Amino acid sequence: MSIEKVKEYLKQYNMENQILEFNISSATVKEAAIAVGCSENEIAKTLSFLLNDKPILIVVAGDCKIDNTKFKQEFNTKAKMIPFEQVEKLIGHAVGGVCPFGVNPDVTTYLDESLKRFEHIYPACGSSNSAIKLTILELEKISNYTKWVDVSKITQ
Repeated sequence: MSIEKVKEYLKQYNMENQILEFNISSATVKEAAIAVGCSENEIAKTLSFLLNDKPILIVVAGDCKIDNTKFKQEFNTKAKMIPFEQVEKLIGHAVGGVCPFGVNPDVTTYLDESLKRFEHIYPACGSSNSAIKLTILELEKISNYTKWVDVSKITQ
């Protein structure tokens, strides 16, 4: 199970016991905000793309979506999301629980500037009913990210 993989991964940071598990779904931004008890924009959603046929993750604030122009400027190609049925195989987590922790070794992770507006953010932890409360510095420390990017726009 994916959440067990995340717990094992987070042990190296002594953070495995900080995972929040809910009796309700947290698979969507709206559901996660209800489960956590925070605003939707504080949910850190992890989006999966193919970049030159290699899987990448971009973690963005819950009130944002990918801006295709910014994506193309950053990566020199059009944004191409991983098809739903391939996400778990390519990333290591199923849709609804995708997060930047305990992913497959060939996955590159990017953090979007939209997250820097918040003191705390809440990414998933490998299942559709989990999250973890993190500061931006903690996210940087445990996500094994490559770099910060600016590829999103606020949708509200």
